[in-house]
Amino acid sequence: MVASAEAARQAAALRDEIRGHDYRYYVLADPSVPDSEYDRLLQELQALEQAHPELVTADSPTQRVAGAPAAGFATVRHAVPMLSLDNAFGEQELRDFDRRVRERLESAQVDYAAEPKLDGLAVSLQYWDGLLVRGATRGDGTTGEDVTANIRTIRSVPLRLSGRDIPVTLEVRGEVFMPKAGFAELNRRALERGERTFANPRNAAAGSLRQLDPRITAARPLEIFCYGVGEHAGGGFPERQSELLGLLADWGLRVCPERRRVTGAEGCLDYYRELGERRDRLDYEIDGVVYKVDRLADQERLGTLSRAPRWAIAHKFPAVEALTRVLAIEVQVGRTGALTPVAKLEPVTVGGVTVTSATLHNAAEVERKDVRVGDTVYVRRAGDVIPEVVRVLPERRPAGSAPFRMPEQCPACGSAVVQVEGEVVARCSGALVCAAQRKQALKHFASRRAMDIEGLGDKLIEQLVDRALVHDPAELYQLDVPTLASLERMGEKSAAKLLAALERSKSTTLPRFLYALGIREVGEATAQQLAEHFGALERIIGADEAALQAVQDVGPVVAAHVHAFFREPHNLEVIRRLREAGVGWEEWPARQSEQPRPLADTTFVLTGTLTTMTREEAKSALLALGAKVAGSVSQSTDYLVAGDKPGSKLNKAKELDVKTLDEESFRALLARHRS
Repeated sequence: MVASAEAARQAAALRDEIRGHDYRYYVLADPSVPDSEYDRLLQELQALEQAHPELVTADSPTQRVAGAPAAGFATVRHAVPMLSLDNAFGEQELRDFDRRVRERLESAQVDYAAEPKLDGLAVSLQYWDGLLVRGATRGDGTTGEDVTANIRTIRSVPLRLSGRDIPVTLEVRGEVFMPKAGFAELNRRALERGERTFANPRNAAAGSLRQLDPRITAARPLEIFCYGVGEHAGGGFPERQSELLGLLADWGLRVCPERRRVTGAEGCLDYYRELGERRDRLDYEIDGVVYKVDRLADQERLGTLSRAPRWAIAHKFPAVEALTRVLAIEVQVGRTGALTPVAKLEPVTVGGVTVTSATLHNAAEVERKDVRVGDTVYVRRAGDVIPEVVRVLPERRPAGSAPFRMPEQCPACGSAVVQVEGEVVARCSGALVCAAQRKQALKHFASRRAMDIEGLGDKLIEQLVDRALVHDPAELYQLDVPTLASLERMGEKSAAKLLAALERSKSTTLPRFLYALGIREVGEATAQQLAEHFGALERIIGADEAALQAVQDVGPVVAAHVHAFFREPHNLEVIRRLREAGVGWEEWPARQSEQPRPLADTTFVLTGTLTTMTREEAKSALLALGAKVAGSVSQSTDYLVAGDKPGSKLNKAKELDVKTLDEESFRALLARHRS
């Protein structure tokens, strides 16, 4: 069916509107409509084009990703060579460059267009009558690769230019890069899937742009900044480089917002220092600053050498990567028990800082990179991020080196090291006794929802641990007034109050005690279900992983953590001493899990203040009836219990049509299901 004139008009109008939204979102970072409205427009255009395929144009927003993977890349010869830049590594080299420029131009002072030197991949974008017809890599400067299909997937590259006086032929030069946040997320997902990670954003950008399947490129967070032009014909051009960048922006091309016109060597150096101070706060990696003589006529007069222009130079920042040697691999234990291998290095200067150690992340990463003691490695440092080993030079490896193996016992406390299937991080199982985890374990143990030891706050726990007065939770119950009174901001009266709070905390419940132990992945709801299912602590301690998985909502990962915790003798010893100190609870009825659970598979969210009970009491009442209590409202929420001053959760519940109970209705529901 041939499209009507009205359908063609609608398709053209939709393309123009979507292009405008793309420009505001991807180039100006100032979206004018919500995502839902953008999606609606795109779907409307897709429907029109599917109904009338003859309406599809090469510059349609629906055509950014199309076609099957290519067998390889064709070569492209650049009409105007894409030259590289000479480098300045110090202030004097920059001053020498400025002096040579002034001498050749016979000028006392020269203006420069300055902008960040992005750590990405240089590309060429060819436009005919404003339509993108080809994208190519720089290659060797004379010949590159045709990556048009991949370039089209980058949202900040316009498929059609907008504005006035667009040249008939225009070749735009730019740098494709991957923002820091997108790079971190890409590597995080790769680690989760057990895949190879990228060493740095530049490698990630280059690897993404050279994918034979453009659908892979489309899934990568690539962006572009345009910095100049090559071949062009028709249209008017300004007199200055800084004005040319403004004109590119007017045509819908993305240019760097950090660009600036400066005067003389001092202006260049001021810009360099300022950008260097803000470098780590930028959204993208840069490795220096580029200065270009601003007047285009002066660029012509200065000319080029065989590989680099005389009118531009790159002023490099100190290197963020360097070569050094691995002296040892140590294993550090974090506050949650995670074991992290760390490479101890021969001191090396990276990014202006002396580096002596670098993270190796986890055992899987060490194995993947095959880092060994004695290896020569590349080390990378970016801003305040902990330095990391990027890659090994195996050709420099000393003979007889052995692969790294994660220890079987925790280096901090000697407890068994466990690694649950499906997790990349190995952990110490001695949660109650490990020195590395001590403060975190004690803070959790004393918290309100655990043992609820009033007055035992974070600062006090830190003092107790730092002075070696408490090594595990059981030793809390051996404290006395003189010991506590010797601490900062603690007199005898405060000490006596804390001892009274410790005494009160001894009378607890089995779910609270289980939660207080700080077993990984065991929150309040899981602790409640374990207590209900087994009825006694001894049965939980003696359960194997299969028996633990019989508990509602306890899967293989949680079961493995619980089983490993109770297999560690140090943990059992602390539990024994806690019981001897008087910590106890009323025994649960045998096999309580067999009693009715009328609210099983029902999810509640609590918000606001209840007048006849605390939120904790309401939560306990729901858990006892088998309900789940979540912290936020979602599609899976069955009821919102709203007390006084409920806040935003009530609005969310209304949006999702979640049934809301006031306090009276909630109490009636509890009474009905308890009977």
